[in-house]
Amino acid sequence: MERADHQTFKWDTPDLELVFRYSDSTPVELTTVQSGETKAVFSDPLPIVEILAAGHGHRLSSGRLIATHIGAELRYKNHEATVSDGKYRLTVYLTDPESHVNVEAHYETFTGSSTFRSYMTVTNAATADDTIVLESVTSWTAGFGAPNAETDINAWDVLECDNEWLGEGRWKRTHVTDYVPEMHENLIGHNQRYSHTVVSTGTWSTGSGAPMGVLESNQLKLVWLFQIEHNGAWRWEIGKNGDDGYLALSGPTNNDHSWEKILNSGESFTTVPADITLAASFDSAMEQLTKYRRATRTPHDDNHKPQVIFNDYMNTINGDPTTEKLLPLIQGASAAGVEVFVVDCGWYDDTGNWWPSVGEWKPSKTRFPNGFSEVMSAIAKAGMKPGLWVEPEVIGVLSPIASKLPDSAFLSRHGHRIEEQQRYFLDFRSPEACEYITGVIDRLINDFGVAYFKFDYNVSPGSGTDINSDSCGDGLLEHNRAYSKWIDSLHEKYPDLILENCSSGGMRMDYAQLSRFQVQSTSDQQDFRLYPTIAAAAPMQMLPEQAANWAYPQSTMSQEEIATNLNTTFLGRFFLSGYINRMEDQQKKLIAQAVSAYKEQVQPVLPNAIPFWPTGLPHWDDPVVSLGLRTDEYSLVTVWARNLAQPQISLLNIPFYQGEETEVSTVFPIGDGFPAWPVHWSDEKGILSVFTPADGYVSRTFRIKNK
Repeated sequence: MERADHQTFKWDTPDLELVFRYSDSTPVELTTVQSGETKAVFSDPLPIVEILAAGHGHRLSSGRLIATHIGAELRYKNHEATVSDGKYRLTVYLTDPESHVNVEAHYETFTGSSTFRSYMTVTNAATADDTIVLESVTSWTAGFGAPNAETDINAWDVLECDNEWLGEGRWKRTHVTDYVPEMHENLIGHNQRYSHTVVSTGTWSTGSGAPMGVLESNQLKLVWLFQIEHNGAWRWEIGKNGDDGYLALSGPTNNDHSWEKILNSGESFTTVPADITLAASFDSAMEQLTKYRRATRTPHDDNHKPQVIFNDYMNTINGDPTTEKLLPLIQGASAAGVEVFVVDCGWYDDTGNWWPSVGEWKPSKTRFPNGFSEVMSAIAKAGMKPGLWVEPEVIGVLSPIASKLPDSAFLSRHGHRIEEQQRYFLDFRSPEACEYITGVIDRLINDFGVAYFKFDYNVSPGSGTDINSDSCGDGLLEHNRAYSKWIDSLHEKYPDLILENCSSGGMRMDYAQLSRFQVQSTSDQQDFRLYPTIAAAAPMQMLPEQAANWAYPQSTMSQEEIATNLNTTFLGRFFLSGYINRMEDQQKKLIAQAVSAYKEQVQPVLPNAIPFWPTGLPHWDDPVVSLGLRTDEYSLVTVWARNLAQPQISLLNIPFYQGEETEVSTVFPIGDGFPAWPVHWSDEKGILSVFTPADGYVSRTFRIKNK
């Protein structure tokens, strides 16, 4: 119900509208979000920011991020909207004279997408020596809403993602009331105190869950899609607020991450950004988020032509490279049409025990008796860009560098360097740490012509560091931000350098990383029979052109198994491994066919493609898995059949071709030995029926085009 003393203001952009209200006695609240024709109205809106601080807790005691005293007491001062180079920005200024907290609430959106970014800057406005000790600050807080303000929490599902080393991208759907059931709290006049909370600690930001999720209501025809842009600790929660649900997003908190930030008079803290999308359908929301990701990532030529990569590690050299092993692989990769050849881990090791000794990053003399330049030059002479694996954030406990750098260069707690699995962690706030590792990168580029780095990260430091910080969580947050700035500095210094983000596979697939890296490793999964689920789900967390899903065909595999391997990488960043040099001519030709088809059919359209899932987001054990890419020219769909008990007709939902005549053709594999999978298109239903055989693990990629 609108109060008589409420005032409102509106932020209009070409793709988005936000409406706020406020009064002298109430905080600023978001009442409406509209994206195109899709509108969400909040009947019981929340303050736009919630803050916990020492001495300033909840209005109703709970473990939630919402219902905070400061959040309720902040009052409107003014607001300012600006436009520059396709970027629209709104800043809402708030103040609470009692706590001396000032807040700038920032909202940003970009031409071509209705997804918007939200983050907060909190300032201690006290004139004396009073400090403010922050314990949590939300980046986004709002209800679920409804098109006409008649909220119904029973109308919503939540989609969230479980990640694990070797098992990334496992999405699941839960009805919201399974988390926050009806409890008739109106009888006592208070809200519920429980929230469903998803938390990540340390720096494996996607090691257990994902800093993103989906709220979907088919009944209301509303979808919220959100992500948190942070390469460290984060939290998101959903719960009930009155008759509506609510969503709160944040970076580290005191309860979850040992985080607190002390603000002296005049000092400020800015939260990690959160990205919000409202749409009428899941597919529309993913389209808007995909466009936002492309609009906000680091500019790079590779973004527009994602190059084909060979990496020597997975199910191949496995961290034991030598000149003798690499030279035949280099020739095999070049003959297949590869554009980048990456020498993975082990190239620096003379001891046979490289794990605890990493950090000096000098080539082995025993592995490369004629010098490492022989290998790197061979890659360049074969017409490929030389790539190299480095783990820049760690120093092995047995590395000579561990004693050369001061303790201040490392993350530490209580005077002890943090050690995890025989590695120390460089602190990227430290000038000595940054100077050292930057020198390593400079040397490798200058000495060996490295044009591509695979940056791995195989350990996590826990809560953080207490050196030069207000708390362990504060030290970790500032270190993570400093690392991101270091990555930015590499791009400024070497604008053509291609960077791959890997963290034991896909343990750090957050958008703070993804916005800065051209390539993202999706997993360390070594079984090609399990990888299709990971590959199909990958574009939820990243752009499809970033998704490096391993294909590792072997000479011992059948042609269908090799083709299934290759299709797993086909609708993303073509990411190849395997002993190509040991294969028969027929097997080599199949790999060359895949690379050629990728360059002709996928590479030109991939940078503008929108992902979709014709059989829905995959579950880990689904016998049939699919992924699609929609472009203006045509659509591509890969279907994997995984050891079906009997042949079946699989129904692929492709609604954007409904009512249109199409032609469907097989892109890969084709030729002798690969029987065609019969297909039937129903333009009335927008359904492609595909005959999927019971022939073990098999796969086809189709092209669908208007006639």
